Amino acid sequence: MTISMYQASVPSFIRSLNNLAAILAKGAAHAEAKKIDPAVLINSRLYPDMFPLGRQVQIASDIARRGAARLAGLEAPKLEDNETTFAELIDRLHKTTVYLETLTPEQIDCSEEKSITLPIGKDTMTFE
Repeated sequence: MTISMYQASVPSFIRSLNNLAAILAKGAAHAEAKKIDPAVLINSRLYPDMFPLGRQVQIASDIARRGAARLAGLEAPKLEDNETTFAELIDRLHKTTVYLETLTPEQIDCSEEKSITLPIGKDTMTFE
């Protein structure tokens, strides 16, 4: 049995982002129940050299959105990195899944045969 590039990417991205949104909703409920300022949780890091939770969510959204767009040969929609609340982070994930749901297998399948160039800081990296 073969698996297409679409099957290996888009449904997995959507499932992961929906799971992340559910985790954030639990975090928001916990903050409310324990009377914790949600900003404390959103700005927390698991380790000093890691990005805070809010930035980690933005990156997860970016990877799914931009990765799928590149596979489809499209320009990914731009999202501002200005979320400061659990609701805003969940909304960002929702916007990303809505975009992913617009992509079709026909747009992505056989993309493993295309070169994809990623911007990495001031440089680029090409995958062939």
